[in-house]
Amino acid sequence: MARAPLTPVQNWDAQLLLLAQDVRVAFFDVDGVLTDGGLLFSGEGEVLKRFNTLDGHGLKLLQKAGITPAVVTGRDSPALRLRLGNLGVTHARFGTEDKVPAAEAILGELGLQWHQAAAMGDDWPDLPVMRRSAFACAPANAHDEVLAVADWITPRSGGEGAVRQLCDLLLAARGAYAGLLAEYAS
Repeated sequence: MARAPLTPVQNWDAQLLLLAQDVRVAFFDVDGVLTDGGLLFSGEGEVLKRFNTLDGHGLKLLQKAGITPAVVTGRDSPALRLRLGNLGVTHARFGTEDKVPAAEAILGELGLQWHQAAAMGDDWPDLPVMRRSAFACAPANAHDEVLAVADWITPRSGGEGAVRQLCDLLLAARGAYAGLLAEYAS
């Protein structure tokens, strides 16, 4: 017996979809956004990070829908570069304290403007990129000052699926969510 077609259960606020409708690039911080913010060090001093697979799949879905995921982060690590490589994320800047020039360089590479950007951050260094972007988001556990400037605060925390929630919303704003879901459900 065949099941009925899958209907999306997500119900996004129309105002959020309107804010996100022109987004063509999404900037993400790493520590506290793509990870839970914790840093694990091996006995040899190597930094280990834990990434959420829901977030990773969300980044792949963005690419499939024509939205470029980009990373601008203050840290650099082999683990991060490996993870981004596995996900096909090619626009990234590492070890960047001043994130605006890094984000502007990526915008230039893509031929895009700030009004076509979303940004997700969790701490003060992320504020300048968030404030310039058309759609600023923060995970639930972000710093209070970051939460105050966010257009949307995800129900989930950094490293716990917050990035996926933003990806899903961006896909819906682009009109791609239901179609992508149907591809997987068939």
